[in-house]
Amino acid sequence: MTMAHRVLVVDDHPPTVQLVKSALEGLDMEVRTARNGAECLLAVESERPDLIMLDVMMPVMDGFQTLQVLHQSPETRDIPVIMLTARSSDLDVTQGWRWGVTSYLTKPFSIEHLVTLVQRVLKGTAEIAAEEAE
Repeated sequence: MTMAHRVLVVDDHPPTVQLVKSALEGLDMEVRTARNGAECLLAVESERPDLIMLDVMMPVMDGFQTLQVLHQSPETRDIPVIMLTARSSDLDVTQGWRWGVTSYLTKPFSIEHLVTLVQRVLKGTAEIAAEEAE
């Protein structure tokens, strides 16, 4: 039996969190949530997710600051991160790519697009892990 993928959804907007959580749980994924970057880092320390869905504009610690911390640590730099944000300017997207985001999805988004993107990212990381194990 394969283990369910663990996804951490980091967003301070409860309706968005609930929408993403419901969609991913419908795919038999284990979904945890955090309201800001600081909570995200604590959650990652206690249980490493297979994927992080990360908003940019949040209190305490924003998504870019969180991404920076994740990518500076050897323990967390390989966790794929999908930025899920209303911040869609070229500058914001470039900053996300610069800090090593795996993909960038802007709000508003369709659930179908979100699900396809999550499946593609998780499939890609599974293929990379299989190649490394050979």
